[in-house]
Amino acid sequence: MDHLSFTALLKQHQSDFAHVVPFKPGDKVIPMVFSEANKDLTDAILEDEDQFTHYIYQKLENEHARYGIGGYDEHRTLYRRSTLFGAEGEEARSLHLGTDIWGRPHTAVIAPMDGIVHSLGNNNEFGDYGATIILSHQLEGFTFHTLYGHLSLNSLKDLQPGNTILKGDYFAEFGMPSENGHWPPHLHFQIVIDLEGWEGNYPGVCKYSEREKYLANCPDADLVLNMMQYVEDSRQETKTMDLSGN
Repeated sequence: MDHLSFTALLKQHQSDFAHVVPFKPGDKVIPMVFSEANKDLTDAILEDEDQFTHYIYQKLENEHARYGIGGYDEHRTLYRRSTLFGAEGEEARSLHLGTDIWGRPHTAVIAPMDGIVHSLGNNNEFGDYGATIILSHQLEGFTFHTLYGHLSLNSLKDLQPGNTILKGDYFAEFGMPSENGHWPPHLHFQIVIDLEGWEGNYPGVCKYSEREKYLANCPDADLVLNMMQYVEDSRQETKTMDLSGN
């Protein structure tokens, strides 16, 4: 099945998937942008784990939001905080291949559909996923995978490859910076068609020159998350109010 056919299949089943985090339509979800367009996110914030975490918490609190979300196909500047994404003089990996959901530590992670545990990993290099789980799924006879990164180490404790995970099961949780690759608490959720031999890991960021190849193998994660429709952009609301004169 090619990329376009698989994307169409996900769209057909989009309403069937469970939410990957505890969510109801009344919860406020705001966009989180980490491209050059975000002038508030300075190098000083990115280079200090506590400041970066405070930045995320403060943004959610100021907006009275439960979650921040975004990042699929986003050309990000924040990866310069870690040498993991490219040595000096090389083309850096900067294009994000999944969707991030930012929230509080220990937020539940829920299976969107039935699956089995493909593999587990603790990718503990600075800037990496930290605790990671990959599930395999069948949809109309087609196999694909979902990757969950930046989890707590406790999420790995009672799982092993081959375990069955049912739709709606709470099987993991957001990790703290000390166990999630030194990031503010969030979930990196990614759809991967072909894992290409990877176990417990798969690139979540690629070089911009490899964009076409990786996006074909990693369709838009919101086809399963189904959350972007609930995003409230306060900047757009403010603009609308200004134009109306209210």
